[in-house]
Amino acid sequence: MTDFDAVHERRGTGSSKWSKYPADILPMWVADMDFPAAPEIVDAIRNRLEHPMLGYGVGRDELRARIVEDMASKYDWSITVDDIVFLPGVEPGFNMALKAMLEPGDGLLVQTPVYRPILNAAGHWGLVRNEVPLRATEQGYVMDVEPLASALARSRALLLCNPQNPTGKVFTRDELTAIATLCEKNDALIISDEIHCDLLFDGRRHIPIATLSKETANRTITLMAASKTYNIAGLKTAFAIVQNREIRERFVQSKLGMVDSVNVLGLEATLAAYTHASAWKAKMLGYIQANRDYLSQEIASRFPAIRLVKAEATFLAWLDCGDMGLTPDPQAFFLEHGKVGFSAGSEFGASYGDYVRVNFGCPRSLLSDGLDRMERALARR
Repeated sequence: MTDFDAVHERRGTGSSKWSKYPADILPMWVADMDFPAAPEIVDAIRNRLEHPMLGYGVGRDELRARIVEDMASKYDWSITVDDIVFLPGVEPGFNMALKAMLEPGDGLLVQTPVYRPILNAAGHWGLVRNEVPLRATEQGYVMDVEPLASALARSRALLLCNPQNPTGKVFTRDELTAIATLCEKNDALIISDEIHCDLLFDGRRHIPIATLSKETANRTITLMAASKTYNIAGLKTAFAIVQNREIRERFVQSKLGMVDSVNVLGLEATLAAYTHASAWKAKMLGYIQANRDYLSQEIASRFPAIRLVKAEATFLAWLDCGDMGLTPDPQAFFLEHGKVGFSAGSEFGASYGDYVRVNFGCPRSLLSDGLDRMERALARR
């Protein structure tokens, strides 16, 4: 079984996360965990490589059936194998959906803060981005229905992120129902990025918005992957679930030579993840939940001026450093003075320059090192 406390050297492996900065910088930015993939996944890739042919791949019937079974067992969601479209990533998926279903000048609603690929998606296709902010409370992040309703009246689609990145919010059934009702009222498409759906804490259960009703399913493109949960994002494999046949056909046609077939090893890894790696996932979830709690406690005790709403999901923390007066901004300050690389809040929306996003999906020693570097940076100031 994987030792999640073990630190593995990733420099020199072509890692995006560990190649961005010089060797003296601790990277805690991109949503890439510093844990080895489950042994069952590595074994599946190794076994596949016993066959020397590595041509174009398609999702095998076994994988499609596994996804259908997973949706039924996890969410009581009845889909068919034909509803599944394999993709090289969730980001290509929502861009395909926007290209297929919207026209330049149409409105696209996004809830901010939100990770950069979603924030930038409207601009790729000449759409008008309508932003509605989530609101931080002591109980967690909440959405306000009135501004959502107003923005949806000007939007042809909603690009939803649930669980939400970077806040770690998990939308409740009541919130999802409100969203679905408003989308039905305004005849708006729902494109739902649910890539973090297996990474929930404190006994929460993910609810795919398409499971709320047949009507909602009929207007929803759901995007999922094993990549974040099982730390196999570099294998570039994801899938869409599109139950409306007409929408699915338009979605597939929108590849337009830009979105190619899926990584053959990624398909094998995804099958192994969903079939054999449940014990690894359970241990990993316990570990990152403990990291989340440790980070929350340390932020409160060491940095009381930083506001942190504890994440309900993901391995990401969203830190409000607005009361600290860090210049030119918190990300640049901690990078220069603490030698620790977080994601800049400005990447998640124009109003969030005083925030940083922290990746706590790592061995505890690296997380502790990151906090120490923050403390030293502030002490030098």
